[in-house]
Amino acid sequence: MTRAILPDVSPDSIDPQFLEEKYDQERLKRINAAGYAKYSEVGDGELERFKVTHRLEDVASSREPVSVDTDVVIIGAGYAGILTAVRLVQNGILNFRIVEKGNGFGGTWYWNQYPGAQCDVESYIYMPLLEETGYVPTERYARGPEILKHINLIAKKWELAPKTHFQSEVSAADWTADRWTVKTRQGDEFRSRYLVTAIGPFHRPKLPGVPGINSFKGNTFHSSGWDYEASGGSATEKLTKFSDKTIGIIGTGATAVQMLPFVANSAKEVLVFQRTPAPVNVRNNGPTPPDFAKFLEPGWQLRRMDNFNKIYTGEPIDTSIVSEEWLSATLQVLFGTESDKPSDPAELEQLLARTDFQVMERIRRRVDETIKDPVTREQLKPWYATICKRPCFHDEYLECFNRPNVRLVDTDGKGVDRITEDSVVVDGKEHHVDALVFCTGFEYLSGVDRHGGFTVTGKDGVTLTERWTPGPSTYHGLYVHGFPNFFCLQTAQAGTNPNFMYTATTGSTQIGHVIAECLKDGVREVQPTKQAEDDWVKMILEGGRGMMHLMRNCTPGYMNNDGNLDEKTARRMFYPGGPTAWRKLLEAWREKGDFEGLQRTY
Repeated sequence: MTRAILPDVSPDSIDPQFLEEKYDQERLKRINAAGYAKYSEVGDGELERFKVTHRLEDVASSREPVSVDTDVVIIGAGYAGILTAVRLVQNGILNFRIVEKGNGFGGTWYWNQYPGAQCDVESYIYMPLLEETGYVPTERYARGPEILKHINLIAKKWELAPKTHFQSEVSAADWTADRWTVKTRQGDEFRSRYLVTAIGPFHRPKLPGVPGINSFKGNTFHSSGWDYEASGGSATEKLTKFSDKTIGIIGTGATAVQMLPFVANSAKEVLVFQRTPAPVNVRNNGPTPPDFAKFLEPGWQLRRMDNFNKIYTGEPIDTSIVSEEWLSATLQVLFGTESDKPSDPAELEQLLARTDFQVMERIRRRVDETIKDPVTREQLKPWYATICKRPCFHDEYLECFNRPNVRLVDTDGKGVDRITEDSVVVDGKEHHVDALVFCTGFEYLSGVDRHGGFTVTGKDGVTLTERWTPGPSTYHGLYVHGFPNFFCLQTAQAGTNPNFMYTATTGSTQIGHVIAECLKDGVREVQPTKQAEDDWVKMILEGGRGMMHLMRNCTPGYMNNDGNLDEKTARRMFYPGGPTAWRKLLEAWREKGDFEGLQRTY
């Protein structure tokens, strides 16, 4: 297979002044001070129709509530939750329960079964425990059904099903009498010494706050609740019930990029409503070579993950062993060795801007070389920096706009005006659609309890929402002062990047170790000291302010909290040293063995 590459762009062809002005012009079009207020919540009031129910069998209402005493409760049965469970088993802890809202393992991949769903970092670093399971992904970028199969393979190998309670939607978790009490909306009660929330960053869908959103009479759903009863087909088969219909897709982020080719191959007509164009790099997906695993040495997956981390954060590497596409889309393009970095922050920022102009211009040139219609061509060009949006990789998305049955409806940054019973209105013009799909993403930077839709109450009756009113406060991105024996596996203040699985792998290892040591030593309570948490937050804030400075000219999106670059957003940023440095810090912490920063009560 011939590998596609982005077009070359000469540095001399770049006009920095023009691009700075153009970026600012496009940003100002999209500014909305309301932030998340411009979105509506799936399942709220009139939007109950968007709540996903077709993947839930009606067994929860007929079964008797359970009452369980255990050592550890894990909330969530996606990758993060089952990784935590595996770490507990590896540490000899077998008395635990997993509580899951859905009716199966999978988390993000259980709910997001839309056509075309794939991981967008390499399967070999995204799908965890490949060495331990002996599993080899069939493609460089595995598709949703294969990922779900792999998740269930892990659950089977470590015998997690008997310890998991499906269709158990948590409503509250309270710390009382040295134990956590977790209650569900089905009447269940779980009492445990330790609590781990592992609900992942893509859990709470959001819809645009568009007037008339509930007035549409045709089939409509959020991408995370794709309804195959309405579309026909499956995640890998033709959507037969769309063959005589005009389908509207609102949103052009990573989900829409993956979905559009499948819908375009099935529907009579597709209208794509765009606020901001996606930065679509080449993907070069293909089957895993037959001899891929033949020469791999023990520890290969972690080394490959770390290689990706260094590429993403711009650290020096001897060679790239992961996807070259990410190499061109990240900070590694700036410098190959530490000595090449300017020591002056202003010079470094200028270098970053100049090089990023070149990177994004290559993506825009790809649009020039792909799209035939001149108007559509200009509308699909992204005018912002790489750091502003999660990079997208696809080899069929742009080509879709050359098809006679696909039409781009660009809103010039304003979004759609309103929705009627059979149309989407843009700039006063009605566009008729028979079905409407919202690819409008998730609340990425909201807190653990909001993500999960339940309250977490620690000591003295203080909820996590109250504790985090100024923004997240953690130690290591994992523990919270005032919430004993509580661990949150999430992205805020932790070491993370687009490969969330590295965060889940590293964090679950740390959590498993701390719980095991505390159980062994007879510890009654463990929590971070206030000083340790304050010091960690101070460090996060310093790095977060720097990141927000770089993102100040970005168009609104989930990466910059929809343009709300305040102190609260800075607290939601990641460990500034990067994910590999975070892993090494935690490894050194475990090796030291004195539980620095944690207060243990016996």
